[in-house]
Amino acid sequence: MNSPETAPAAITFADLGLSEAVLAAVTAVGYESPSPIQAATIPALLAGHDLLGQAQTGTGKTAAFALPLLSRLNLELPGVQALVMVPTRELAIQVAEAFNKYAAHMPGFHVLPIYGGQSYTPQLNALRRGVHVVVGTPGRIMDHLDRGTLSLDSVRYAVLDEADEMLQMGFVDAIDQILSKVPPERQVALFSATMAPQIKRIAKTHLRSPREINIQGKTTTAANIRQRYWVVSGLHKLDALTRILEVEPFDAMLVFTRTKQSTVELAERLEARGFAAAALNGDILQAQRERTVAALKSGKIDILVATDVAARGLDVERIGHVVNFDVPYDTESYVHRIGRTGRAGRKGEAILFIAPRERNMLSAIERATRSSLEPMRLPSVNDVNERRIGKFRERLEAVVAEGVSPEYRSVIESVVRESGQDLLDVAAALARMAQGDTPLLLPTAEEPGFRDAAPRSLPPEQRQERFRERSPEGGGGEERPRGKFVSREDRFGPQQVYRLEVGRAHGVQPGNIVGAIAHTGNLEGTQINGVDIHFDHTLVRLPAGLPNDVLERISQVKVRGRSLDIKPADGAPSSPRREFHGGDGRDDRGPPSRRPFGPGGGGGHAGGPGGFAGPGGPRRSFGSGGPSKPHRKGPPKAR
Repeated sequence: MNSPETAPAAITFADLGLSEAVLAAVTAVGYESPSPIQAATIPALLAGHDLLGQAQTGTGKTAAFALPLLSRLNLELPGVQALVMVPTRELAIQVAEAFNKYAAHMPGFHVLPIYGGQSYTPQLNALRRGVHVVVGTPGRIMDHLDRGTLSLDSVRYAVLDEADEMLQMGFVDAIDQILSKVPPERQVALFSATMAPQIKRIAKTHLRSPREINIQGKTTTAANIRQRYWVVSGLHKLDALTRILEVEPFDAMLVFTRTKQSTVELAERLEARGFAAAALNGDILQAQRERTVAALKSGKIDILVATDVAARGLDVERIGHVVNFDVPYDTESYVHRIGRTGRAGRKGEAILFIAPRERNMLSAIERATRSSLEPMRLPSVNDVNERRIGKFRERLEAVVAEGVSPEYRSVIESVVRESGQDLLDVAAALARMAQGDTPLLLPTAEEPGFRDAAPRSLPPEQRQERFRERSPEGGGGEERPRGKFVSREDRFGPQQVYRLEVGRAHGVQPGNIVGAIAHTGNLEGTQINGVDIHFDHTLVRLPAGLPNDVLERISQVKVRGRSLDIKPADGAPSSPRREFHGGDGRDDRGPPSRRPFGPGGGGGHAGGPGGFAGPGGPRRSFGSGGPSKPHRKGPPKAR
């Protein structure tokens, strides 16, 4: 008879071989047991092996490399001993803060985050004083190397965190140059969510017989994030968000929009409605960005309205809700967005606003994430009013519990005695004074547009409003009456046909062209028209008279491994024959109401199939797209 098997004891941090000082910090932080990537990575790094780790964001990668690295540091040695490369300034700050937290019991330890957008002076001063670990973005690291203000001669450990993001942002050459300046006997750890060919090339070039660790979940989104969607017309997004904010219990919320301008406008509108909100986008100075994130962490603001790029690397424990106010450009962006909540095992809520014309995007997101989003019941007027009354009562009861001063009681008694008014009427008048100009309750009549079948339930006078929603943000476009002809020049301004030296033979898709040009040329998707893909070249309409420096930047961009080499098309027709086709005569992106993800349409992302990699700057990726029905002339039929 076989004896019953006993379950293996759970591994602890004490079993991994960390130094006493680091183990004490881990205990103080409250970590109980290592995550799968930490349990697999820490022993390998402590043993001195190079490491190639594949894991999604939010799995505990920072501790996986920071804890063993700190355990092996010699604080008596001068010079930078460890170099950590990350894609964004936010992640640089976050990783540096983690190092300080894990080194709490290591007196004399110094870590320095270096990134663009910050003055060189504090970075130079810290480097002169001496630091043990540098955490930085490749661009700023290269700047310091070129200036001679940073030496890598004493580096013993190098880490590439979120390597796929760095490559997609155009840091391939910088990474190669930086690693080539690190002593050959150094130890290298590379972490990436994907293993694209460029990642494998970097690993083959700079890692020595690495241990490979692959920690992949069954789905691309955290199981502890509840995902919901609501079908909403663009005219009612703000009202829908306001209702959610009033009824849904949350500590802090991250709201995503597509454009920088939208972040500011939405934050201002939320503030006008009494919510503590702030905007975060790429135009905000770094000092202000840091103050905004600090205010979110401390509870001074509760709602952060951000773009995808601005929110990368953001890890604030208070964030319990992520709202996709605007649908992301692609499914990967959706995964990154909702990954800002539900981290480290905490529960999270993700809400997606979907316009009726964007239902196909919902299906694409569900396929990509291998999860089903549940339809959301928008809070009713009665729900909002019930919540408002509850909050008002809580405020009132709190004041009563604190005790009422005798002078207030005497004033009320005299008012009741002299006016003959009922005491409850006087109390209600005081409540109205306390509420101010904001009505306590919403009108009980239900507003149009807040039903699941929003487009069909809109009254006739509002149906035409849907056709104003021509911009990627779902609103603000110029209203054009049905059937009225509008010339191309009236819609897009003067345009010119350009030739690109990449075509169907190279496997290019319209979305690759649009994404590369929009990103590098700083153009809006509506300014890029008539992509006509031929066998060995492509014709595209762009704004007439583009400056030479813009054309030069676009020429250097590579799509499918080939430089675009853009130039005016000699003798080209004023309008290419077919718009947005991939060689089979069909519209790869479909009519405007059916495009997969905004103006970029089909195609991949940088570093992957169909992607583009520019000379620098943030990644722009577009939806997977695919053949759809031929372009239908004229506005869509009303249903």
